[in-house]
Amino acid sequence: MTHLTRRAFFAGSVALSTLPAMPAFALTDKQAVGLINGMVAEINTIIEAVQKNRKSESAMFQDFERIFKKYGDTPRIAATVLGTDARRASNAQRKAFTDAFTGFIARKYGKQFRKFIGGDLQVKSVGPIPRGFQVKCQADLQGSKPFDVVFFVLETNRFYNMHVDGVDLLQSEKTTIGSMLDARRGDIDALISDLRSAS
Repeated sequence: MTHLTRRAFFAGSVALSTLPAMPAFALTDKQAVGLINGMVAEINTIIEAVQKNRKSESAMFQDFERIFKKYGDTPRIAATVLGTDARRASNAQRKAFTDAFTGFIARKYGKQFRKFIGGDLQVKSVGPIPRGFQVKCQADLQGSKPFDVVFFVLETNRFYNMHVDGVDLLQSEKTTIGSMLDARRGDIDALISDLRSAS
């Protein structure tokens, strides 16, 4: 059982069946579960430090960004969020977008962690899916009904997908980014610039 002091559930994705073929890795179900438990434990440590005034909010966001990069396949996540526009982006733009989007996510969802009372997250099952594992968990938070959290861990031992109570959070971000790009008439550089300061 992993104890939570905030809801550490933000990323999401599109179906893993759409991912390109990947080389085989020797990832085990225990490693997939360990990845999720490790990520939650690190987030708990950060939140505790903020609660005890040992860490500033800006430092917290930097730590969340580090965790996202450590445990998530951020290039793949960013490419999915950018969608078909990623094909017309240059290598430099894709890298810049990945960095800007990672910071955007850390700030956007980092602010939400303060709103939730502590609880626990329990792994209920783990099973193979194409190119990885699906880790099904149950979240129990004070004042809330239990809800399901499903993590999708790739064979690279990085998470790519997360569903919270049936909501695909990466797909939600894909819609958000698509709307932002439309508002900028498809200007990827303008999107990157605005993401760097957006929250």
